[in-house]
Amino acid sequence: MTSSTTDAPPQGVDPTAGSTAGRGPLAVVKRAFGMESTSVLVATVALILVIGVLNPDFLDPRQLRDVLQQSVYVAVLAAGVAFLLAMREIDLSVGAIFGLSLICAAMLMRDGMNPWLAAVAGIVLGALLGLVNAAIVQVFKIPAIVATLATLSMFRGLSLALSDGQQVVGLPLDHAFFEVFGGRVLGIPVSVLVLVLVGIVLTLVLRMTPFGYRVRSIGSNPDAATFSGISLPRVRIQALMLMGGLAGLAGMLGLAFFGSGDPNIGSGFELLAIAAAVIGGTPLRGGSATVVGAILGAVLLSVVTSGLVYFDIPVNWSSFATGAVILVAVAVDSLLRRRREARSSAAGL
Repeated sequence: MTSSTTDAPPQGVDPTAGSTAGRGPLAVVKRAFGMESTSVLVATVALILVIGVLNPDFLDPRQLRDVLQQSVYVAVLAAGVAFLLAMREIDLSVGAIFGLSLICAAMLMRDGMNPWLAAVAGIVLGALLGLVNAAIVQVFKIPAIVATLATLSMFRGLSLALSDGQQVVGLPLDHAFFEVFGGRVLGIPVSVLVLVLVGIVLTLVLRMTPFGYRVRSIGSNPDAATFSGISLPRVRIQALMLMGGLAGLAGMLGLAFFGSGDPNIGSGFELLAIAAAVIGGTPLRGGSATVVGAILGAVLLSVVTSGLVYFDIPVNWSSFATGAVILVAVAVDSLLRRRREARSSAAGL
């Protein structure tokens, strides 16, 4: 197959999506970050203001900082989920990968390994677990949602087995790793700064690299992507490994903040990450995604969870309320999208 055939744009995909030629820096930035995340940003700010009006203590800078801190782990996962949804894939094991990477790194640190090396090992482990998911999908030819539903239980079981169901403690908390990634810069948690960096890098990867172009091409039209020479198995492997690596990174940020390893940590993160990505503007139908929107979706969910405390809602109702907010947000977003598509169709007639 010739290179011209390989590079041919799949049906329904903008052939200039990955190119910046002939554009000024401002145009490149606007195209890179887009406007998909505007609605979730407005909704988040509005919700913060509403809660703040009813409970002024919520607007305390320390409280808002805590809300951001709590959103970091799901937000990092949601950024990876956006890539998977863009190519019509899904990974239900991300919360378990987060927990297993954290537990394994904590055990290595406890047993004397340099925390920096243990943290790198935790991230690499996450990527390898993503590779395991990809291998299962490829070998058994089953959907990723089915494969990762199985590995969700497997990875969670490994966390419990390796730790004997107990917290991993006795870590060298005075080491620079914990002081740096568990600390703050100018009052901002370092983990939040890492999240911002992850958002910028992944947005550029999604919008301006061949890998990001292939991810969106597959989600837009898998048959056309295959016809153009894009290897679906290879891109799927790369995307699942990226997802695993991000789960490992989130686990290391969590370990630095909490200072111990809980084998149950991360339970339910996979559903929150998927919800955050969808709320942020990444459609389930594939073909497009917004990393910034996914991150803001995670922040919105964190605001909801924290805001419930100020309204004295019993903890037993918090999951119900969070789910209701997710449902409303997705329903409203779907309605707005249909209206925009209807207006675009009418304008094209």
